[in-house]
Amino acid sequence: MGLKPLGKVKTIVEAAGMGISYAYDDLVFLEHNSFLLQFTDNDHEIMIHVNSEADEATVHGDIERLQEVARNQAMQFSRGTHYTLIPAGEDAIRIEFSG
Repeated sequence: MGLKPLGKVKTIVEAAGMGISYAYDDLVFLEHNSFLLQFTDNDHEIMIHVNSEADEATVHGDIERLQEVARNQAMQFSRGTHYTLIPAGEDAIRIEFSG
């Protein structure tokens, strides 16, 4: 995989009324903690992983909005798995993904 299209993803996220708080490796953390985004090997597809503690009804509308904006930008935001944030020290977290 070459350069990740972070700029394009940022444009999509902001057009959907959200913001990015942090990007690390292939993960993009949004200002809220309901879900995060993950780059794939396909530059036109992003996975959306939902926080296991998030309200699914609230997240559903946010994800649909992201997916609609992404389609208009020739990108696909697909549902991935669930994840849990686990404290791993003073200033660290561990992310566990589940099917």
